[in-house]
Amino acid sequence: MVSTASAQPLSVSTAASTARQLVVGRDIIVSGEITSCESLVVEGTVRANVECQDLRIEGSGLFAGSAVVTDAEVLGRFEGELTVTGRLRVRASGKVSAKVRYHELEIERGGEISGDLQAQPTVKRLQGTGVTALRP
Repeated sequence: MVSTASAQPLSVSTAASTARQLVVGRDIIVSGEITSCESLVVEGTVRANVECQDLRIEGSGLFAGSAVVTDAEVLGRFEGELTVTGRLRVRASGKVSAKVRYHELEIERGGEISGDLQAQPTVKRLQGTGVTALRP
């Protein structure tokens, strides 16, 4: 039972910032397919196919599978296939072992990345024209 006396309502800005965010906590294991989330934070283990805007793997986190994201930050481990249309950040404690496609790459001293790496141009749609332009 939840006590309503101690429950704090979310402010509008907090509610908007946490909308469609999934946090997989420590010692939690999630398997399957994850869609319709804007932000995925992995503190536990995720074995899945994911499409979201932001992916953050904490130091305790493991992501194994396939991810297509706009931006990714890895402090833990990523294994599998990773496509990042924006910036991939591998922090000092991060380890990526994957087939990686990225537009921008940032690796801190101590961070590790191995596998099949390939820089990709950014795809940008020109508003109202139906034309797609590649940006190096």
